[in-house]
Amino acid sequence: MIDMLLKTTGIWFVIVFAAIMNGTLREKILVPIIGSNLALPLSGISLAIIVFVVSLLVIPFIGASEPKIYFAIGLFWVVLTLLFEFIFGHFVAGKPWKDIMQVFNPKEGDLFIVVLCVTAISPWLAAKIRGLF
Repeated sequence: MIDMLLKTTGIWFVIVFAAIMNGTLREKILVPIIGSNLALPLSGISLAIIVFVVSLLVIPFIGASEPKIYFAIGLFWVVLTLLFEFIFGHFVAGKPWKDIMQVFNPKEGDLFIVVLCVTAISPWLAAKIRGLF
């Protein structure tokens, strides 16, 4: 169990690194070229795809055989992501709580809620596609 927890946490760190790179790409390249109104939702879609692709590539290394384990991994990743968003965003990056809560506003073009949904189902769906259960 501890081994699986370490593996899933390690994979989540890979996803976080990819998310940071995705955000950097958005801010440094996409926003100046296409503006934030298009860059923000495009970045959300690309991050959702990245999360799923990472899941698809690494899910065999988890070693679980039950669908409920993969579903639990997805929920674990969502919890870690939310903790990171709130704790890192506020206490390290210095964002006010109001700005952090904006990521949950799809009306403003932020698709973070879609990313969370994809994160929740990606381990299960990847395992299903890979025939792991």
